Amino acid sequence: MANVTLESIKRKFNNVTAIDDITFTIPDGEFWVLVGPSGCGKSTILRTIAGLESATSGKLLIGDKLMNNVPARARDVAMVFQNYALYPHMSVAENIAFGLKMRKVDSTVIRERVETVARSLSLEHLLERKPKQLSGGQQQRVALGRAIARQPQVFLLDEPLSNLDAQLRDDTRAELKQLHQNIGITTVYVTHDQVEAMTLADKIVVLSGGRIQQIGEPQSIYALPANRMVATFLGNPPMNIIPAKYSAAGFDVDSQILTIPENIKQKLRLSPGQNIDLGIRPEDIKISDESEAEILQVEVKLVEPLGRETLIRVAVVGTGIILNVQISGNIRFRPGDKLNLELDLQKIFIFDSVNGERLYP
Repeated sequence: MANVTLESIKRKFNNVTAIDDITFTIPDGEFWVLVGPSGCGKSTILRTIAGLESATSGKLLIGDKLMNNVPARARDVAMVFQNYALYPHMSVAENIAFGLKMRKVDSTVIRERVETVARSLSLEHLLERKPKQLSGGQQQRVALGRAIARQPQVFLLDEPLSNLDAQLRDDTRAELKQLHQNIGITTVYVTHDQVEAMTLADKIVVLSGGRIQQIGEPQSIYALPANRMVATFLGNPPMNIIPAKYSAAGFDVDSQILTIPENIKQKLRLSPGQNIDLGIRPEDIKISDESEAEILQVEVKLVEPLGRETLIRVAVVGTGIILNVQISGNIRFRPGDKLNLELDLQKIFIFDSVNGERLYP
């Protein structure tokens, strides 16, 4: 096992910069998740660590060893791909053993390691089967087993659950977390699924446009996102963004005024007339019977029953602003219903309307 360090890593393809100024250190044994929208550079970072891509500039270290010019086969990392990359003509046992045979490991050691890995992944009854005889979840476990059997310093996983159905994805995600707790190998995991990121990671690296937006523990990032991009990407349903204008009377949302609590007003460094984006989580909005000045008037556009909870999408009256609101599953609304929303302004976020940086808290 080893720590993984990237120092000012840049990767350019012709004149296009895929990733830029990527700097972080993953401590030995931790599980880090790279997350972001498609095209943000997360897979490029993973492939750079693996040696499948070369950094244009910057340093990559695994342990204390500089890896920039070390070929992929000599890096002692194991990568699990989205499509599993199993050999169709080989049995499960042969697939698991393949990397060890390529390294000319003693056959007795190979057999023992295959049996140990198969037991840990509940594959012992499938060792003689071919990949086409396995379910998607079983194939995924074989791919993991092949990587584990090598006992690499670093695991690299590129969207390994994306081909699984929803229930199997949840089950396999839990198995992955348990597996990491048992073996403790430094792991870098790439996904666009923020639920996977939140549930699996010791630390999350949020990426956008080839640059790091924020690094931190899942709950820390959720509680205090660095900018609007992070705020709207992490969280399901995502944070609501409400364009507004700051005034002495309060936050002006298209002539509906939200009165600012005094304790927050004292901390703000905003200019009268300044355009801002307010951020509020769906769980921090409630439906009110009141019609006071600080209430937002909205119209129900869509109702999505989710069992215990219902998600309603509403439009602020007279605007194109759409908000997500979570309510109890036993409350019934229909499209077209008019509601008053009360926002818990003690939990408000304020972002710069131009660059998206967080201005408050």
